[in-house]
Amino acid sequence: MDVQSIVLRQYDAVGYVENNLITGETITYRARLHWILFVKPSLIALAILGIGALIFYAADLASALSTQAILITWAVLLIIAAIPVLTATVNRHSAEFAVTNKRVILKIGFIQSKTAEMFLNKIESVGIDQTLTGRVLGFGTIVIRGTGGSLEPFHQVSAPLEFRKQIQEQIGKTFEPIPRPAPAGFSNN
Repeated sequence: MDVQSIVLRQYDAVGYVENNLITGETITYRARLHWILFVKPSLIALAILGIGALIFYAADLASALSTQAILITWAVLLIIAAIPVLTATVNRHSAEFAVTNKRVILKIGFIQSKTAEMFLNKIESVGIDQTLTGRVLGFGTIVIRGTGGSLEPFHQVSAPLEFRKQIQEQIGKTFEPIPRPAPAGFSNN
């Protein structure tokens, strides 16, 4: 079993990409948003909880409130702190990046979505922007330039260099000559 089939099996759910495949089109590679997406929301959640705890103990609310009021206060605080992390989770699971044998399909967003679908023969270049952190952790921005100057950047994509390689391999396959059978009466020996 090769790495590509393992990656494809990981994303078996039917989504935007599967629903928009054209006749004869097959998915050859998939990518997703990197886990780095969770760092900022997690820090915000920790800050909310930390500020809540600081206010709670500085104002000595433990002695002023009943046990039930304390539990309700902390439950509300936990729900508020979870909102940024849940938002990041929805964003990560709703993002789809795929290379097919005919196109590159990119989609981010759940309620408000941004999509880009480009035929392989319309792609002029695939650029990767990576910071030092992105290179170390394996994420970056994919910038696909199409004919006519269209520019489509997608940020925080996991393994962007592999994504570009897969696009280039599919483009290369479209330019490979199709072997023609030898004419009747001629042999290739």
